[in-house]
Amino acid sequence: MNKMKIILAGSLALSLAACATAPEPEPIQTPVAPQVQQEPEPVEITQQPLLDPIPYVADDRPVPGSVEDFAYQSGGEPRVYFGYDQFTLSQEARNSLLAQANWLMTYTNANAIIEGHADERGTREYNLALGARRAEAVKAFLVGQGVASGRLTTVSYGKERPIDGRSNEAGWARNRNGFTNITVGGIS
Repeated sequence: MNKMKIILAGSLALSLAACATAPEPEPIQTPVAPQVQQEPEPVEITQQPLLDPIPYVADDRPVPGSVEDFAYQSGGEPRVYFGYDQFTLSQEARNSLLAQANWLMTYTNANAIIEGHADERGTREYNLALGARRAEAVKAFLVGQGVASGRLTTVSYGKERPIDGRSNEAGWARNRNGFTNITVGGIS
C-alpha cells in the first residue's frame, strides 16, 4: 500500500507540473526613431487631351471603306445618267466614275455589280440590251482607270426597275442610268 501512495503522489505531482506555465519573457525595448513629416513633392499638372475610346469621323461623314462612304465619295449616289437612247458617258458621268474608281482602287476588298437601266419607252428586249451597253460603258471606264475587271460584274434590268415612276421626261431621264452597287466584305 505504501507503494500505491508513492505512485499516487508521484502521479499527482506530475499532473500539477504539467499544468504549470512557464514565466513570460520580458519584452525587449527598442528605441523608436522620431518620425519626421515630409512635405509631398509638388506634381505639375498639364492639360491632357481626353481620349475617345470610340473612333469616329468628324463632320458626320461615313466610316472610310464602308458602302456609305462609297456613295458619299461618289457625290451622294453612285449612279450616272445617260441621254435618250444613249450609252456614251457625259463629262459629269466621267467625273463621278473617276471618284468611284479612286475609291475602288483604295479599297481593294470591295467588288461591284454595275446595273444598267433604261426608261419605259421601247420594247423589253431593246431596253435590256441598252441597259447592258450602259453597264458595260461604266465598267469599261472603271477598268480604264485601273480597277481590276474581275472585281466588276454587269447586269441589265432594262426598264424593269425604274427609280422614278413618273411617265414624263423628268422621270424617264432619271431611269436612264448606270448604278454601281458595291459589296465590301460581303456587305452591300
